[in-house]
Amino acid sequence: MPYQNLEVQIEDHVATLTLARTEYMNALSLAFAAEITEAFRELGENDEVRVIVLASKAKAFCAGLDLKEFAAIGLKGSAKSSLEFPEKLRTLFDCCDGIEACPKPVIAAVNGLCIGGGLDIISACDIRLCSEDASFSLREAAIGLVADMGVLQRLPHVIGQGFTREMAFTARFYKAREAQRMGLVNALYPDLPTMMEAAVKLAREIAANAPLAVQATKEVLNVSRHLPVQDGMSLAKHKNMVLMLSQDLKEAFVSFMEKRKPDFKGK
Repeated sequence: MPYQNLEVQIEDHVATLTLARTEYMNALSLAFAAEITEAFRELGENDEVRVIVLASKAKAFCAGLDLKEFAAIGLKGSAKSSLEFPEKLRTLFDCCDGIEACPKPVIAAVNGLCIGGGLDIISACDIRLCSEDASFSLREAAIGLVADMGVLQRLPHVIGQGFTREMAFTARFYKAREAQRMGLVNALYPDLPTMMEAAVKLAREIAANAPLAVQATKEVLNVSRHLPVQDGMSLAKHKNMVLMLSQDLKEAFVSFMEKRKPDFKGK
């Protein structure tokens, strides 16, 4: 479907989803968040797509929430209004949940500022890369709020409790090299074009593997964060009971015997 603030390109089983609300530095409005949610739903259901690269067309990856819209929605000073407020912002929460729940691996390619809601978004991705000009801030404490789009729950699994608490309590900006040292990003690149080239290369490497196995692996990894080891292993075993019947597994054996690269179909 056409999007107002997103650009989508699909090539060689890799979808590049570009945030393009450029005049607002990709600040998250409700409508923008809804588009992101819908895009990930559509790409997740598209059998031609095996990996998604999430990037930005703006000078920033994401400048956080659209505070003007947030202030306009506001609270009306009543208990009823306060109780209804989270539901008014449901679209924002769905945005990050939709990225995490997308069955396809998601690689975030971060340039420029990645603030508040932007950090929520990339913490819901599977892999994060950044360019030298990137900087990151878990900004909510600096404006009198608590981050509530999932970053406080997801980020500790990425960088640990210590670094997460430091980012959340200080609300300061962390440069790209600091983010790499913390483990927030897997790799750091000198500029945007080099990063995008690396992101697509990584995506194609992932896309070359058996799609059903990759998707099942993502599900097991996501669910296992909340399970004892044995329960996580049990889920993996059940996934393999299904995958043992796949055409891709047969192709893996045949291609090995024939000494060629496998041609997986996701079946």
